[in-house]
Amino acid sequence: MCPFDPYSPVSADFRDSINARISSFLDNERRGIDAIGTELSPVLDAARDYTGGGKRLRPAFCYWGHVAAAGQPVAPSGLLQAAGSLEFLHVSALVHDDLIDHSNTRRGLPSAHRRFEAAHVTAHGDGSAEQFGFDVAILLGDLLLMWSSQMFTSAPVEADRLAAAIPLFDAMRTEVTCGQVLDVTSQSGMAGSDSESALDLVGRVVEYKCASYTVVRPSQIGVALAGGSSRLQQTMADFGSPIGRAFQYRDDLLGVFGDAELTGKPAGDDLREGKRTVLVAHALNQADSGDAARLKSLLGRPDLDDDDVAIARRIIETSGARDAVESTIEQCHDRAVAALDDAEMTDAGRVALRELAHQCVERDF
Repeated sequence: MCPFDPYSPVSADFRDSINARISSFLDNERRGIDAIGTELSPVLDAARDYTGGGKRLRPAFCYWGHVAAAGQPVAPSGLLQAAGSLEFLHVSALVHDDLIDHSNTRRGLPSAHRRFEAAHVTAHGDGSAEQFGFDVAILLGDLLLMWSSQMFTSAPVEADRLAAAIPLFDAMRTEVTCGQVLDVTSQSGMAGSDSESALDLVGRVVEYKCASYTVVRPSQIGVALAGGSSRLQQTMADFGSPIGRAFQYRDDLLGVFGDAELTGKPAGDDLREGKRTVLVAHALNQADSGDAARLKSLLGRPDLDDDDVAIARRIIETSGARDAVESTIEQCHDRAVAALDDAEMTDAGRVALRELAHQCVERDF
């Protein structure tokens, strides 16, 4: 296999390689699932569909973190399997996130609980179709989480390096789940303290729900799988925290101002779900009292129509919140790239990580 191009770190060749590992793993799992019963086939089909797309950023940060420490591997199969396992963890979080947010779509498809709800209706099943959809989606998310661990720990890499990476993998799972708890309690007005500003609380949520789980831990796992130094591990943290935050802040902007055809989710969904994003925190802090009250009254209303979304957008825009978030994204990007400048790493790793940082912030989906 030819080395991947660091100037195109999530190239079609890279994505195809990750896809092949995911597909192969699910093919192997089908044997055991078929033995349990045909009732499980729709669950496996859903797992295949929901893991079939996406940006592949977490596998990419893992792979190129490894390259930063040790260069491109001659035989990358084990590294690609470990990196691909992070996609199962990611999709598990998305399935559960859609349940928490009552989202109807994911990546342009019906979200998992809506998919299984529709299956119940088609089959004329007993009881509540909606409850059936929620129940099976929870179990799908649990399966994906277990498969992530199984795929990671069975990767054919040196035992001592896998052992060094496992605590980071465990931390990644714990942190994203705790970040989700922080997010839920924040939306309910039950998080933070009198001494913590709304913006600081948002930053804490984003650090654990996104930055650590999207960039820091995946890249650190890659370094560990390469036998890299503790100093490089710290560089990955110094790089990953700001660029991971910038990635989420771009998501926040797209959740309000993005093109639904590109994002795969209806415009304004973050507003309907009442998400206390950095964008909302800035708007509530900077808008005049009337606009702030109006925006607050719109948050968390699932019945928001296009006119309501337009009002919220106007308040966010005129308050200066959108510009403030764009400025923060730029600052985070610059700080992340600066962390790479003087770090001891391979040239290919530095090039790839810089390009990944750029892709995290310059995107429309």
